[in-house]
Amino acid sequence: MLDLQNLTLHYGQSQILFDMSLSAAKGQITAVIGNNGVGKTSLLKAIAGRHPASVGTISLDGETAQLSTAFAAARMGVAYVPQGREVFPMMSVLENLETGFACLPKRQRSIPHEIFDLFPVLYDMRGRRGGDLSGGQQQQLAIARALITKPKLLLLDEPTEGIQPNVIQQIGDTLRHLRKQGDMAIILVEQNADFAYSLGDNFIVVEGGRTKRHADKSSYSMGLLLEDLAL
Repeated sequence: MLDLQNLTLHYGQSQILFDMSLSAAKGQITAVIGNNGVGKTSLLKAIAGRHPASVGTISLDGETAQLSTAFAAARMGVAYVPQGREVFPMMSVLENLETGFACLPKRQRSIPHEIFDLFPVLYDMRGRRGGDLSGGQQQQLAIARALITKPKLLLLDEPTEGIQPNVIQQIGDTLRHLRKQGDMAIILVEQNADFAYSLGDNFIVVEGGRTKRHADKSSYSMGLLLEDLAL
């Protein structure tokens, strides 16, 4: 689904990513791991059109993508769940979900029943303001909003950060369900070692804006993951 080659990214005069390459397949979860400040979030922002790459190519489903804006990326099937969730605090849960309609044709602008099957709490709180939800509920809302865009590629940045254990379990179950459906590729940036290892099919280790390691689960142990996270 995703093929990224020789991606370089700058913030002003500062280079953040150095010739990064990776791929992500449908029906699999690719876990991107590494310590803080190594470029993981910048990588997702480049793929999601939040910050244009300086050099490199991004292909989606065999088609070279010009992801110069977040809207262009969303129209091509990239959904981004950012660190910090970024829900609209003064809008209701239902209105937050409906913002996912922006990149869809009018005939597809409806909330699938599956969204509320995956996240029942959102149905119960659909009239409540997004800013009044707990952190875990906001995270579920952010993921649900991304799914409404019918993505081919789902990007998640630290979805367990600051979230209570029962919601982490529910998010994990949701990602396993999505993987089993086989309709999308999933890239997960995560520092929760147990969560990342339990879900990951493939692992990309980032260090200093470069790819340090690329391995599938058969050749990558929990011990190696902990070493890579310097725990």
